[in-house]
Order: sequence, then C-alpha cells, then structure tokens
Amino acid sequence: MLADKTKLAALLAQLNINYEVIEHPPLHGSLDADAFMVERPGTRLKNLFLRDNEGKRHFLVITAHDKQLDLKVLSKQQGLSRLGFASSERLARYLKVAPGCVSMLSLMNDKQNEVSVWLDQDIWQGELFHCHPFENTQTWLLNKADLEQFFNFTEHQPRVVFLPSR
Repeated sequence: MLADKTKLAALLAQLNINYEVIEHPPLHGSLDADAFMVERPGTRLKNLFLRDNEGKRHFLVITAHDKQLDLKVLSKQQGLSRLGFASSERLARYLKVAPGCVSMLSLMNDKQNEVSVWLDQDIWQGELFHCHPFENTQTWLLNKADLEQFFNFTEHQPRVVFLPSR
C-alpha cells in the first residue's frame, strides 16, 4: 500500500514545519518539470532510489535536477561493487511511493531505517528545497532547517557527499 500525503501533512504540522504547496500536472521526472514549471524559489531536486549489486542495501540519492550522476564512479567512491536503480516494487516496499513520486519526505515511510540518504554537497548549500509529497501532482517547498528536523524525527542522518557527474 502506498503512502498517504495527509499523514505526511499531519506529521509536518505536529513538528511545526511549514511549507508552500505548488499544484501542477503530473511530473514523472525533471524533464517533465522543465516543460511545466515557471521560475520559483528554491532548489529543484532529482531523487534516485538505488540499491547495491546484491540488493541488500538501499540508497536515496538526492542531487540537482539537471545533474547526470556517474553511478560507476559513485559505486567505487562509496566502496560498493555496483549501484543500480531499484525496482518499483522495492520503491513501494521501502518508501511506499510510486516511481516519479519519491523525495526526501518519503523517508517518513522507512520505519525500519533501511534506506541510507546521500545528499549532494552541491545542493545542500541551499536554503529552500522542492519535495514531492508522495505524489507527483504537487511540490512542497521546505526550508533546510525544517528538513533537518524532519530527518532527526525519522532517524535518518543524511550523508552530505560529493556526487560525481558524467
């Protein structure tokens, strides 16, 4: 069963986290967003749900919307044999969202803390971030301090890392 954004909204309210809501047509990736979005404040993100070669470790990798990651270099950099995209079934099992709907807010659904979070050092300098609330017809804008509070609540401690591009 996929996550319900009303539970996310309730959690953010409980944590006194405010956010701005932007409604838009379904966006399945950053190219779709380029076609529909007007300029707005904050950092647009690309969220990749990856797994190691054995499928035992899972990673939410967050970078700039227009960055093309070099997964081979990233694998070596992190001491892993290989990184690849996790299936939609794994995405639903671990983060309870469909493809195109994942964001750092999806970590609320990882109750067992099985997903590691890597934040691109190039984006984490910003102060306002775009996040899907478990669906791709809205974008919620959250500030960095509130996201850090959210990470603490979900017991996910992101690693800010250099993410190599192709």
